Amino acid sequence: MNVVEKTGKTVEDAVQAALAELGVSREQVDVEVLEASKSSILGLFGGRDAKVRVTVREEIPAEPETAPAVTEEPAEAEKAEPAADDGSGDPAVEREEERQETAAAAKAFLENIFAAMGMDLLIEKFISRKEDEIILKIHGEGIGVLIGKHGQTLDALQYLTNLAGNKGHRSWNRVILDAENYRERRRQTLERLAKNLADRVKRTRKKAMLEPMNPYERKIVHMSLQNDPAITTYSEGEEPYRKVVIDLK
Repeated sequence: MNVVEKTGKTVEDAVQAALAELGVSREQVDVEVLEASKSSILGLFGGRDAKVRVTVREEIPAEPETAPAVTEEPAEAEKAEPAADDGSGDPAVEREEERQETAAAAKAFLENIFAAMGMDLLIEKFISRKEDEIILKIHGEGIGVLIGKHGQTLDALQYLTNLAGNKGHRSWNRVILDAENYRERRRQTLERLAKNLADRVKRTRKKAMLEPMNPYERKIVHMSLQNDPAITTYSEGEEPYRKVVIDLK
Protein backbone atom coordinates (compact mmCIF):
# COMPACT_ATOMS: atom_id res chain seq x y z
CA MET A 1 0.00 0.00 0.00
CA ASN A 2 1.44 3.41 -1.01
CA VAL A 3 1.08 6.14 1.59
CA VAL A 4 2.62 9.61 1.70
CA GLU A 5 2.21 12.60 3.98
CA LYS A 6 2.51 16.09 2.53
CA THR A 7 2.13 19.67 3.73
CA GLY A 8 0.97 22.73 1.85
CA LYS A 9 -0.52 26.17 2.24
CA THR A 10 -3.93 24.57 1.71
CA VAL A 11 -5.27 21.03 1.89
CA GLU A 12 -5.62 21.00 -1.89
CA ASP A 13 -1.98 22.06 -2.33
CA ALA A 14 -0.82 19.23 -0.08
CA VAL A 15 -3.05 16.71 -1.85
CA GLN A 16 -1.78 17.74 -5.29
CA ALA A 17 1.83 17.38 -4.11
CA ALA A 18 1.07 13.87 -2.86
CA LEU A 19 -0.67 12.89 -6.10
CA ALA A 20 2.31 14.11 -8.10
CA GLU A 21 4.70 12.01 -5.99
CA LEU A 22 2.52 8.90 -6.14
CA GLY A 23 1.75 9.31 -9.84
CA VAL A 24 -1.97 8.62 -9.40
CA SER A 25 -5.27 10.46 -9.87
CA ARG A 26 -7.60 11.82 -7.18
CA GLU A 27 -10.08 8.99 -7.75
CA GLN A 28 -7.45 6.36 -6.84
CA VAL A 29 -6.68 7.60 -3.33
CA ASP A 30 -8.15 8.26 0.10
CA VAL A 31 -7.27 11.59 1.72
CA GLU A 32 -6.99 12.13 5.46
CA VAL A 33 -6.50 15.68 6.75
CA LEU A 34 -3.98 15.45 9.60
CA GLU A 35 -3.57 19.14 10.36
CA ALA A 36 -5.43 22.26 9.28
CA SER A 37 -4.03 25.76 9.03
CA LYS A 38 -3.91 27.72 12.27
CA SER A 39 -4.35 31.13 10.63
CA SER A 40 -7.34 33.28 11.54
CA ILE A 41 -10.35 33.74 9.31
CA LEU A 42 -8.87 36.85 7.75
CA GLY A 43 -5.39 35.38 7.54
CA LEU A 44 -3.83 38.21 9.53
CA PHE A 45 -1.66 36.00 11.73
CA GLY A 46 0.96 33.37 10.92
CA GLY A 47 -0.01 29.77 11.26
CA ARG A 48 0.74 26.17 10.46
CA ASP A 49 0.52 24.60 7.01
CA ALA A 50 -2.10 22.01 6.22
CA LYS A 51 -0.92 18.38 6.40
CA VAL A 52 -2.55 15.39 4.73
CA ARG A 53 -2.01 11.65 4.49
CA VAL A 54 -2.79 10.26 1.02
CA THR A 55 -3.25 6.49 0.62
CA VAL A 56 -3.51 4.68 -2.71
CA ARG A 57 -6.49 2.35 -2.65
CA GLU A 58 -5.73 -1.34 -3.12
CA GLU A 59 -7.13 -3.00 -6.20
CA ILE A 60 -9.95 -5.41 -5.36
CA PRO A 61 -9.28 -8.77 -7.05
CA ALA A 62 -11.91 -9.90 -9.49
CA GLU A 63 -14.27 -12.66 -8.39
CA PRO A 64 -13.42 -16.06 -9.93
CA GLU A 65 -15.77 -17.05 -12.68
CA THR A 66 -18.23 -19.81 -11.77
CA ALA A 67 -20.82 -21.64 -13.74
CA PRO A 68 -24.14 -19.81 -13.70
CA ALA A 69 -26.79 -21.29 -11.47
CA VAL A 70 -29.67 -22.98 -13.25
CA THR A 71 -33.00 -21.42 -12.35
CA GLU A 72 -36.44 -21.93 -13.67
CA GLU A 73 -37.72 -19.16 -15.89
CA PRO A 74 -40.92 -17.77 -14.35
CA ALA A 75 -44.06 -17.89 -16.36
CA GLU A 76 -44.64 -14.90 -18.64
CA ALA A 77 -47.42 -13.59 -16.46
CA GLU A 78 -45.30 -13.87 -13.31
CA LYS A 79 -42.30 -11.92 -14.62
CA ALA A 80 -41.73 -8.69 -12.67
CA GLU A 81 -41.71 -5.43 -14.52
CA PRO A 82 -38.22 -3.84 -14.66
CA ALA A 83 -37.75 -1.01 -12.18
CA ALA A 84 -37.64 2.48 -13.63
CA ASP A 85 -34.14 3.99 -13.80
CA ASP A 86 -34.16 7.05 -11.53
CA GLY A 87 -30.47 7.74 -11.99
CA SER A 88 -29.55 6.59 -8.47
CA GLY A 89 -26.23 4.81 -8.37
CA ASP A 90 -24.99 6.63 -11.48
CA PRO A 91 -21.51 8.03 -10.60
CA ALA A 92 -22.08 11.10 -12.78
CA VAL A 93 -25.38 11.88 -11.04
CA GLU A 94 -23.86 11.37 -7.59
CA ARG A 95 -20.89 13.55 -8.51
CA GLU A 96 -23.19 16.36 -9.63
CA GLU A 97 -25.31 16.10 -6.47
CA GLU A 98 -22.19 16.29 -4.30
CA ARG A 99 -20.90 19.28 -6.29
CA GLN A 100 -24.22 21.09 -5.74
CA GLU A 101 -24.13 20.28 -2.01
CA THR A 102 -20.57 21.60 -1.73
CA ALA A 103 -21.51 24.83 -3.51
CA ALA A 104 -24.51 25.39 -1.24
CA ALA A 105 -22.51 24.65 1.94
CA ALA A 106 -19.66 26.95 0.87
CA LYS A 107 -22.06 29.80 0.09
CA ALA A 108 -23.85 29.36 3.43
CA PHE A 109 -20.51 29.38 5.27
CA LEU A 110 -19.55 32.70 3.69
CA GLU A 111 -22.95 34.24 4.38
CA ASN A 112 -22.59 33.36 8.08
CA ILE A 113 -19.06 34.82 8.20
CA PHE A 114 -20.13 38.07 6.55
CA ALA A 115 -23.20 38.37 8.78
CA ALA A 116 -20.98 37.99 11.86
CA MET A 117 -18.70 40.73 10.49
CA GLY A 118 -21.65 43.02 9.83
CA MET A 119 -20.95 43.10 6.08
CA ASP A 120 -23.83 43.21 3.61
CA LEU A 121 -22.36 41.41 0.60
CA LEU A 122 -23.83 39.65 -2.43
CA ILE A 123 -22.53 36.18 -3.32
CA GLU A 124 -23.01 34.78 -6.82
CA LYS A 125 -22.56 31.04 -7.31
CA PHE A 126 -21.25 29.48 -10.55
CA ILE A 127 -20.28 25.87 -11.31
CA SER A 128 -17.67 25.35 -14.03
CA ARG A 129 -17.86 21.72 -15.13
CA LYS A 130 -15.19 22.31 -17.76
CA GLU A 131 -12.63 23.33 -15.12
CA ASP A 132 -14.32 21.22 -12.41
CA GLU A 133 -14.53 24.23 -10.09
CA ILE A 134 -17.13 26.01 -7.99
CA ILE A 135 -16.77 29.78 -8.26
CA LEU A 136 -18.24 32.16 -5.67
CA LYS A 137 -18.12 35.84 -6.68
CA ILE A 138 -18.46 38.40 -3.89
CA HIS A 139 -19.77 41.95 -4.45
CA GLY A 140 -20.42 44.86 -2.09
CA GLU A 141 -18.97 47.75 -0.10
CA GLY A 142 -15.65 47.43 1.73
CA ILE A 143 -14.60 44.44 -0.32
CA GLY A 144 -10.92 45.45 -0.19
CA VAL A 145 -10.53 44.09 3.34
CA LEU A 146 -11.41 40.63 2.05
CA ILE A 147 -8.68 40.69 -0.61
CA GLY A 148 -5.59 41.78 1.31
CA LYS A 149 -2.07 42.15 -0.07
CA HIS A 150 -1.69 40.12 -3.28
CA GLY A 151 -4.94 38.35 -2.39
CA GLN A 152 -3.52 36.70 0.76
CA THR A 153 -6.64 37.37 2.84
CA LEU A 154 -8.89 36.14 0.03
CA ASP A 155 -6.76 32.98 -0.26
CA ALA A 156 -7.05 32.34 3.49
CA LEU A 157 -10.83 32.76 3.36
CA GLN A 158 -10.95 30.51 0.29
CA TYR A 159 -9.05 27.80 2.19
CA LEU A 160 -11.56 27.86 5.06
CA THR A 161 -14.48 27.88 2.62
CA ASN A 162 -13.09 24.78 0.90
CA LEU A 163 -12.90 22.98 4.24
CA ALA A 164 -16.46 23.96 5.15
CA GLY A 165 -17.93 23.14 1.73
CA ASN A 166 -16.22 19.75 1.39
CA LYS A 167 -16.82 18.56 4.95
CA GLY A 168 -18.25 15.03 4.96
CA HIS A 169 -17.82 14.49 1.20
CA ARG A 170 -15.81 11.68 -0.35
CA SER A 171 -14.64 13.73 -3.36
CA TRP A 172 -12.93 17.11 -3.16
CA ASN A 173 -14.67 19.93 -5.04
CA ARG A 174 -12.41 22.94 -5.50
CA VAL A 175 -14.03 26.25 -4.49
CA ILE A 176 -12.64 29.51 -5.92
CA LEU A 177 -13.48 32.83 -4.26
CA ASP A 178 -13.42 36.05 -6.27
CA ALA A 179 -14.05 39.57 -5.00
CA GLU A 180 -15.02 42.31 -7.46
CA ASN A 181 -13.24 40.46 -10.29
CA TYR A 182 -9.91 40.44 -8.41
CA ARG A 183 -8.88 37.04 -9.83
CA GLU A 184 -9.18 38.26 -13.42
CA ARG A 185 -7.27 41.46 -12.67
CA ARG A 186 -4.58 39.45 -10.88
CA ARG A 187 -4.37 37.06 -13.85
CA GLN A 188 -3.78 39.94 -16.24
CA THR A 189 -1.12 41.41 -13.93
CA LEU A 190 0.72 38.09 -13.70
CA GLU A 191 0.60 37.57 -17.46
CA ARG A 192 2.11 41.02 -18.07
CA LEU A 193 4.74 40.42 -15.41
CA ALA A 194 5.66 37.02 -16.87
CA LYS A 195 6.11 38.41 -20.40
CA ASN A 196 8.15 41.41 -19.19
CA LEU A 197 10.45 39.11 -17.20
CA ALA A 198 10.76 36.76 -20.16
CA ASP A 199 11.91 39.68 -22.32
CA ARG A 200 14.47 40.63 -19.66
CA VAL A 201 15.76 37.05 -19.49
CA LYS A 202 16.27 37.07 -23.27
CA ARG A 203 18.20 40.37 -23.10
CA THR A 204 20.37 39.59 -20.08
CA ARG A 205 20.53 35.80 -20.54
CA LYS A 206 20.00 35.48 -16.78
CA LYS A 207 17.10 33.61 -15.27
CA ALA A 208 14.40 35.40 -13.25
CA MET A 209 12.64 34.14 -10.13
CA LEU A 210 9.20 35.38 -9.08
CA GLU A 211 7.89 35.77 -5.54
CA PRO A 212 6.24 32.75 -3.85
CA MET A 213 2.81 32.01 -5.30
CA ASN A 214 0.02 29.53 -4.80
CA PRO A 215 -0.45 26.74 -7.41
CA TYR A 216 -3.25 28.64 -9.17
CA GLU A 217 -1.06 31.71 -9.80
CA ARG A 218 2.00 29.64 -10.73
CA LYS A 219 -0.11 27.91 -13.37
CA ILE A 220 -1.03 31.30 -14.86
CA VAL A 221 2.67 32.15 -15.27
CA HIS A 222 3.50 28.77 -16.80
CA MET A 223 0.58 28.97 -19.24
CA SER A 224 1.34 32.55 -20.33
CA LEU A 225 4.86 31.56 -21.48
CA GLN A 226 4.29 28.01 -22.70
CA ASN A 227 4.31 29.04 -26.39
CA ASP A 228 7.51 31.12 -26.19
CA PRO A 229 10.12 29.07 -28.13
CA ALA A 230 13.06 30.68 -26.29
CA ILE A 231 11.75 30.41 -22.72
CA THR A 232 11.18 27.62 -20.25
CA THR A 233 9.51 27.84 -16.83
CA TYR A 234 9.63 25.59 -13.79
CA SER A 235 8.92 25.76 -10.06
CA GLU A 236 11.37 25.52 -7.17
CA GLY A 237 10.98 25.22 -3.40
CA GLU A 238 8.43 23.75 -1.03
CA GLU A 239 4.92 24.99 -0.31
CA PRO A 240 4.00 27.65 0.67
CA TYR A 241 7.26 29.23 -0.58
CA ARG A 242 7.32 27.60 -4.01
CA LYS A 243 8.38 30.01 -6.79
CA VAL A 244 8.30 30.09 -10.59
CA VAL A 245 11.64 30.38 -12.39
CA ILE A 246 11.83 31.82 -15.92
CA ASP A 247 14.92 30.78 -17.87
CA LEU A 248 16.26 30.32 -21.41
CA LYS A 249 15.74 26.93 -23.05
